[in-house]
Amino acid sequence: MSDTNFAGGNLFPVSIDLLFDGMDVQEDVYDADASRLIIRRGTILHEGDLARVKNLNAGRRTIYVSQNIYKALLEKTPRIESTSISEIEEATGYASIKDETFDLLSEISKNKAVEQEALLSVSAELSNRLEVTSPSIILSLINALAPVDEYLQRHCVNVSLLNGLFGKWLGLQKADVDRLVLVGLMHDCGKALVPPQVLNAPRKLTVTEFEVIKMHPLFSYDLLAEFPEPVRRSARGHHEKFDGTGYPDRLWRDSTPWEACITAISDVYDAMVSQRAYKKPRSPFSIMAMLAGLGDKELDAGLVGIFIKSMPQELMDKPVVMSDGGVGIVRSFDPEDIEYPMIEVEGRVIKSSDKIYCTSMYYEE
Repeated sequence: MSDTNFAGGNLFPVSIDLLFDGMDVQEDVYDADASRLIIRRGTILHEGDLARVKNLNAGRRTIYVSQNIYKALLEKTPRIESTSISEIEEATGYASIKDETFDLLSEISKNKAVEQEALLSVSAELSNRLEVTSPSIILSLINALAPVDEYLQRHCVNVSLLNGLFGKWLGLQKADVDRLVLVGLMHDCGKALVPPQVLNAPRKLTVTEFEVIKMHPLFSYDLLAEFPEPVRRSARGHHEKFDGTGYPDRLWRDSTPWEACITAISDVYDAMVSQRAYKKPRSPFSIMAMLAGLGDKELDAGLVGIFIKSMPQELMDKPVVMSDGGVGIVRSFDPEDIEYPMIEVEGRVIKSSDKIYCTSMYYEE
């Protein structure tokens, strides 16, 4: 999603929930279509005004604001100090976004169609959160162990956030980052059409079941018929591999959209770091080592290199659960041995190894 040109300037999509009581609105605010004025400049918002504005916006969650208001809203976002994952989810808006994504997927399952406006609203909100939330906090949301029955909605949100982080690591323009966020959010929407007994099977899939699962990129492509073709192709291509052995189109490296190449890395990472009924989660360090081995065979080696160079910086000085049940602190990494970082345990810094290693990041419940 790119910024909208309007009235001689740029308007930015934000969540209507970012408006606050007592806000002095210095410039006009427009509705979810960026076409109707719903707050005039010079207005000081109060509780009653907030309810009226939401009514004028027909219950939709997105509004369009100027660059100045956009920056002011970002500055009002509170800093997050908690180490409790549930508190972090609430403070960042992750919990509500996850629930909205669940509703989106439920609607797809029920109506066999994507509610475009709702999808764009959630995507805009995720883009906003990327602007105001530190990468380390975002990764704490992704790396935390989550309930198995929330996997699909969390996976869509997590891949969206990882894609956005990736775009920032690459130094992309905001419009390109926003598009990556959108592709990440919708990449697996086709799984909402896969029979639940296959999608949620608490075991390794049979050959036949896996063939059914492999249809989901095609389902995603079809469901996104109202979106631009490059976005649809990116959702369709996130399981393609550089050596041409992927699906559904067996594309080779240069034929796969760059957004799909990024999404493929985000998709693999989140799938590996998540626990499922049939598998245990892997640690971020183990996953990075595995990704390094896939570079230029299944994944873009250049992009993988950026991922495993950028990710460790956000894990520094964070607590981890060790294989012996203890808790340590990440202190440093060896780029040549990314799987086994230096860990401080009980005041002593040790080199982790296949004997004593990190099993997951540590967060309070």
